[in-house]
Amino acid sequence: MHGLTAVEARYRRRHVDLYSNPDAQRIFVLRARIIDYARAVLRRRGFVEVETPVLQPIYGGAAARPFTTHHNTLDLDLYLRISPELYLKRCLVGGLERVFEFARCFRNEGISPRHNPEFTMLELYQAYGDYHDMMEITEEIIAGAAREVIGSRGLPSVSASLTTRRPGRGGSTHTCSPSMSASH
Repeated sequence: MHGLTAVEARYRRRHVDLYSNPDAQRIFVLRARIIDYARAVLRRRGFVEVETPVLQPIYGGAAARPFTTHHNTLDLDLYLRISPELYLKRCLVGGLERVFEFARCFRNEGISPRHNPEFTMLELYQAYGDYHDMMEITEEIIAGAAREVIGSRGLPSVSASLTTRRPGRGGSTHTCSPSMSASH
């Protein structure tokens, strides 16, 4: 292992970690390729990528505490979004039947190496779809990204190794099954 080893220093001085740690660079590149793969899957399925407001007059879509800010010109208190859900659903009402967004979200809650108050979320909606449709899309994105981007049918995890094999018809509804071979 090269570069910074202290977890807090790695997150606070990301540029130094990227410069000195090839694994950190690899993760950044893989993340970008996974997002590209997910976008391609959704576009093939007829989804339209949209951008919804980050500054919102009313927060909603999740049970979380928002960050607040003030727009000086409008003399208006606003919230940084905690979820794109409400605005994406408005797109459905407006006639776009399949929409998605890779949204920067902000939740004014705890912070740790595993929980960042600022994060990217993929959220998608399909009119007339149900949970079976969402499971199929999720499986296609996760299994396909593992295969095409990572080059594996398994995904490493902090607490377990995950397999991307699709469940059989009438079997489990889980997209990824934890393997008990990994230490906890």
